[in-house]
Amino acid sequence: MARIAIIGGGSIGEALLAGLLGAGKQVKDLVVAERDAARAKYLSERYKVLVTTAGDAVDTATYVVVAVKPTDVGTVVAEIADAAAKLESNAAEQVFVSVAAGVTTGYYENKLPAGSPVVRVMPNAPMLVGGGISALAPGRFATAEHLKEVSALFESVGWVLTVAESQLDAVTAVSGSGPAYFFLMVEALVDAGVDAGLTRAVATSLAVKTIAGSAGMLLERLDNAAPDGDGGMGLTVDTAAAQLRATVTSPGGTTAAGLRELERGGLRAAVANAVQAAKERSEQLGTTRA
Repeated sequence: MARIAIIGGGSIGEALLAGLLGAGKQVKDLVVAERDAARAKYLSERYKVLVTTAGDAVDTATYVVVAVKPTDVGTVVAEIADAAAKLESNAAEQVFVSVAAGVTTGYYENKLPAGSPVVRVMPNAPMLVGGGISALAPGRFATAEHLKEVSALFESVGWVLTVAESQLDAVTAVSGSGPAYFFLMVEALVDAGVDAGLTRAVATSLAVKTIAGSAGMLLERLDNAAPDGDGGMGLTVDTAAAQLRATVTSPGGTTAAGLRELERGGLRAAVANAVQAAKERSEQLGTTRA
């Protein structure tokens, strides 16, 4: 059984750990590296997992997941590269997985032992509740089998798809930052409901449950669509959202009136500008860490 080392016990590392355990991984096949003593104690007690140093974690792992802040990657990579270089030549091949935003596969490949397979992953916040979506991008030495195994790891916390690394800045702008756009929309809808005469509690319940139910409708439509190999979600270039919007919009009715105001207020342009701004910022951050 392949052993998995999670370097970093923050929220992303913990979410992946919990997801893997929930998917049936054995505690003996997992190890976490965490420098903060209080955090290490918490993870050890809650999940009954071995918590050790990055060097010791890498020593016994087949898959090494780097789940630290981008500013800490340099220090961590130096430590794990040193540990990986000391392994015997007949040891099992190690695959390195990065969830650190803006750090390229090339950066890892230049620091790790020659030929090390690297897979870069951009997850998003809903992975904390098992509903995330993670985009995987392979480095030069990552094979189809490596991608299959890494996909299986992240399927424990949601959906997975594969993209070219050049697309990860756009992925970051859409799904990485997307939850914040969603929360802002909910906040605005709740405030509007209060302005319309509802209590904040009622407006909140209506807004959150309506959006959750609507997302469920859209997911059902996408899951039933003809798959095109795009991450196993049945995603196609169809207009599922537009179709559903048309279905719930009666000509001349209340919904049509509301949508007209959203269009007049420039909702589409605002969303497009937000995604573009986030993409450009992701590109800028990546340049400083290449």
